Amino acid sequence: MSDLFAAIQENRGSVLQEWLQAVKAGSRKRGLIDQDLENQASEVLAVIAGAPAGTSLADVETPTWQPLRDLLANFSASGASLGFSPSEVSVFVLALKTPLFKIARKLKGNSADELFAEIIAIDNFVDRLALHTSDAYIEGRNQVIQRQQQEMLELSTPVVTLWDGIVALPLIGTLDSSRTQVVMESLLQAIVQTNSRFAIIDITGVPTVDTLVAQHLLKTITAARLMGAECILSGIRPQIAQTIVHLGIDLADVVTKARLADALKLALERSGRSVIRTGKAGPLSATPKES
Repeated sequence: MSDLFAAIQENRGSVLQEWLQAVKAGSRKRGLIDQDLENQASEVLAVIAGAPAGTSLADVETPTWQPLRDLLANFSASGASLGFSPSEVSVFVLALKTPLFKIARKLKGNSADELFAEIIAIDNFVDRLALHTSDAYIEGRNQVIQRQQQEMLELSTPVVTLWDGIVALPLIGTLDSSRTQVVMESLLQAIVQTNSRFAIIDITGVPTVDTLVAQHLLKTITAARLMGAECILSGIRPQIAQTIVHLGIDLADVVTKARLADALKLALERSGRSVIRTGKAGPLSATPKES
């Protein structure tokens, strides 16, 4: 294959342009061709053209092709983060067949057998590269999804300071093991940062409470107690209360309230505070009268 590599090196400019044209023709997404993609394609051609003498196209898993696999893996991960589909990423690699087939025809056009063998070798080589690119895309996409899920978990567990020494953690959605860990870490960190003595965990937005959810809540409450904070569980609706009773879940050691306002009132009372009405409530803003 040394003659093929030498031909690619000698005609890198035309091969690059033909490759990019084939990518553009095979892609349904506008704007796929940009300067960055052209630079990546040029780097791929440089690696292929610079392959040592005696290098075979039969196996892309050899150490010789490791730089090429790394380039394509980086391209796949970048495409996944930019929202490209697997087919659009694969088109980038598969389109390389067009210019390589043309080179093979120029080199081996006088012998049908040699040309056929050369085309088969190129076809298998590019197909394996495309498979490697697809695998790298899936891995990169999974990493993006995991990162987004982690960010969503962190955003869905905000700890709010209601008063000096009183924090609240409103929960929305279903609790599972991974989210419970985030909830616990967020609450404990807020308790330390604010030096709070009371923590209110509001489950008004939790659709159902089963044995597993109750265990997660108890773990969070126990961890907060170990940090010196008293926990109050609010948002106990009638349906949830009935479910807890039917399941035989023991919440005897947990202070519970039906509403977040009741939990805040209790926390204020236990901290030696009270909220009183000073007069008749007025509008939040008043428009001055014209004289």
